[in-house]
Amino acid sequence: MDAASTYSLMPWLGQYGNKIAHTLEAPVSRSLPAMAATAIQRFAGHTAFTTVMPNGMYGSLKFAQVGALSDAFAVYLRQVLKLDAGDRVAVQMPNCLSYPVVLLGVLKAGCVAVNTNPLYTASEMAHQFKDSGAKVVVLVDLFADKMEQVLKATDCPVKHVVLTRVSEFFPPVVGNIVHAVMKHWNKAIPAHKLAFTALPDALDQAQKSGGDMALLAHTYWAPLQHHDLALLQYTGGTTGVAKGAMLTHGNLLWNTQQMRAMSASHIEEGKEVVLTALPLYHIFAFTVNFLCMFEAGARNILVPSPRPIQNLQRAFENYAVTWVTGVNTLFNALLNEEWFTAYPPKHLKAAGGGGAAMHHAVVARFEQVTGAPLVEGYGLTEASPVVCFQPLHGQRARDSIGIPAPMTQVRLVDDSGHDVAIGRPGELIVRGPQLMQGYWQRPQESAEILKDDWLYTGDVAVMDAQGTFQIVDRKKDMILISGFNVYPNEIEEVLARHDKVMECAVIGVPDTKTGEAVHAYVVKRDDGLTQEELLAHCRNLLTGYKLPTRIIFRDELPKTAVGKILRKNLRETLKP
Repeated sequence: MDAASTYSLMPWLGQYGNKIAHTLEAPVSRSLPAMAATAIQRFAGHTAFTTVMPNGMYGSLKFAQVGALSDAFAVYLRQVLKLDAGDRVAVQMPNCLSYPVVLLGVLKAGCVAVNTNPLYTASEMAHQFKDSGAKVVVLVDLFADKMEQVLKATDCPVKHVVLTRVSEFFPPVVGNIVHAVMKHWNKAIPAHKLAFTALPDALDQAQKSGGDMALLAHTYWAPLQHHDLALLQYTGGTTGVAKGAMLTHGNLLWNTQQMRAMSASHIEEGKEVVLTALPLYHIFAFTVNFLCMFEAGARNILVPSPRPIQNLQRAFENYAVTWVTGVNTLFNALLNEEWFTAYPPKHLKAAGGGGAAMHHAVVARFEQVTGAPLVEGYGLTEASPVVCFQPLHGQRARDSIGIPAPMTQVRLVDDSGHDVAIGRPGELIVRGPQLMQGYWQRPQESAEILKDDWLYTGDVAVMDAQGTFQIVDRKKDMILISGFNVYPNEIEEVLARHDKVMECAVIGVPDTKTGEAVHAYVVKRDDGLTQEELLAHCRNLLTGYKLPTRIIFRDELPKTAVGKILRKNLRETLKP
């Protein structure tokens, strides 16, 4: 194919210029542990991760320390717990020093990591652990009481629990102070009777098992190849209950390389400082902040919780942050803080937004305040996640998701699968080496979204003549709350469990703080049912951000001739 034909099919290549590589060689590393080993060797003495508490107390690990500790954890899994290659290990914790140690340890053991939201309720945890078949769970002590509930289920596959602290690997005195404040002053650490192994004890057991930790760990991960499963990243996909997207070592290595190519002009190896406020269990932060920046030798400033937004103040003030990622709500919140606007980070090179649409006014003001570009991207869990990103060089098209990453093909098609004309809306479909292998143990759902190597996203977009894409509609029913996918089916199922509910339907409505909010429409079975009673029921079964912000009682709900509830009709009633 000649250059003219290539550009007609992929006009975005014209925007690459000499700043973005048009093609990429296959990743040299055969696995994520191999990639990590190279980075650890290159940047051994550099600080890799620093966890910063709201009061400014902190702890850090160098690259060499992360390597040694993760080697020991891999040995613990294989030698002490006797796991086999391919066994699943759930990792459930906020941003803290334990996360990279444990995550890399799981991968070095040849096992499969299952990223788990630490804010999940016990029922949500139980579903994910049962579905994935996780034999081990590593979680922070803040949520040990929920784990205790999960283990009471007779069909729970979890055999071992490892408990860690937010202040793990801090200097001893500082770590003990932080832990004491969280336990006795903030009352954040619940009482429990959970049988567990503390993470430091697990590492000690590995050392006592004998042998060279690095050498043993190497024997576990050396056989890994691109096609081997690395991560089960749970998502609602296009509908309903959470499903595990099967991401291989190759998928994640390719996406890391694609992101490195897109941001090469603004990354200097071994010299970047990235602020990670987004949770590492979310695929955006996992790939962009963790994998990409680790490979680049960056220092990662981990913030356990960005709420309230003042929790980021000490991190910005005490460290020369050059990169920050977030969602629209995070950047908007920063711009409403005097400490940020009066003293913006002077070393900032760039900021990356994703997870939800960035608002033009927020982008413009952020760039005015900081003098750094805030670029928007688009991705989904099933694509590891990055598909498109606004280039950091040249003129950027506002209110767009930018252009496809190298080695990524994007088409817009109509309902018959035919390409639509430039400027016309069509379903965005993707092909590239970062696409998942399918949903874990769900061949039918996999076949519905993956067709002839193309991923059908369900998102509707338009492309201009230069190859820039803009999302004009989203998956029909999905609700985006601060970058998190919320699916009406899940909330409706919870509402329907209440014996005083006859029918229900859930939709998303615009919200200035979170992008969208959940509204629930309910037909009562019992006239005595109140909003307060129904919300209390939901709180027991749903994570906070999934809770309805409003419950509207109706005598009936709109339906099709065959009785299917019409959510779109409910949305129509909200229009002026």
